[in-house]
Amino acid sequence: MIRNFFRHLLESIKSVKRNGWMTLASVSAVTITLTMAGIFLAVIMNATKLAQDVEGNVEVTVFVDIGTKEKELKELKSELQEIKHVDKVTYSSKQAQLKKLQSQMGDAWDLFEGDSNPLYDVYIVSATDAQYIRPVTREASQLHNVFRANYGGNSADRIIQMAKVVRTWGLAAAALLIFVAIFLISNTIRITIISRKNEIQIMRLVGAKNGYIRWPFFLEGGWIGLIGSIVPILVLTYGYSQVYGIAAPYLLQSNLALLRPSQIVWILDIVMAVGGYLIGSLGSVISMRRFLKI
Repeated sequence: MIRNFFRHLLESIKSVKRNGWMTLASVSAVTITLTMAGIFLAVIMNATKLAQDVEGNVEVTVFVDIGTKEKELKELKSELQEIKHVDKVTYSSKQAQLKKLQSQMGDAWDLFEGDSNPLYDVYIVSATDAQYIRPVTREASQLHNVFRANYGGNSADRIIQMAKVVRTWGLAAAALLIFVAIFLISNTIRITIISRKNEIQIMRLVGAKNGYIRWPFFLEGGWIGLIGSIVPILVLTYGYSQVYGIAAPYLLQSNLALLRPSQIVWILDIVMAVGGYLIGSLGSVISMRRFLKI
């Protein structure tokens, strides 16, 4: 049985190489489909997390104008404390903010030490309840010496809105691409079936079981799907880390965070590999049902 499996495996690899351009077209369709699906999934997962972060957030980050003097800082703190529904006001210098970023992002931010620090001094304003975050933000943003006040809602809202668009149009596009990929794989397997027509007839005559005849075609579809998942896995593994490195510092200033690469990349990679294999296998099954009369 094990010997037969390896024989089928070898035959499926030969078929993948033999079918040339059709195999390449099928692999390309799977690659594009999985890349788009992976991006959609990453956006939706992060939008869900940001929505949860905003829902439970009771802190407003108030960015102080550059050049504000110490006396004015104290006056600003008093004004923030007088805002209705404010529970606590905590000062954090731009040096402290930089250290916070360095602890989250690593050594990449070390070059901003000293005079190169691009961050702002901030006040972290805690509201008594999450429902008061928006009014506290509005009032704080109108005070003198305040550059801006942010609770992360705007950033999160944009990503959540993007996720809604992705969910509506992205899933429709992904479904269309999956259909195209399955169609191309089905035709690739059909070519293999036609090219091995005489061999299949001989196997039938000598009493080969249906499963024995089908296995190479099933494995061929699986190979096409797995090969098609390689590029999406590489793109998402590297690309997500780059996006995280760019976006995380800005979101962190608003007490928000994307899913860390270590939390999400392995999930996306598994989904890509399994998804590729399933798409390839489904294409094989459809082709065998239509063209392999056994």
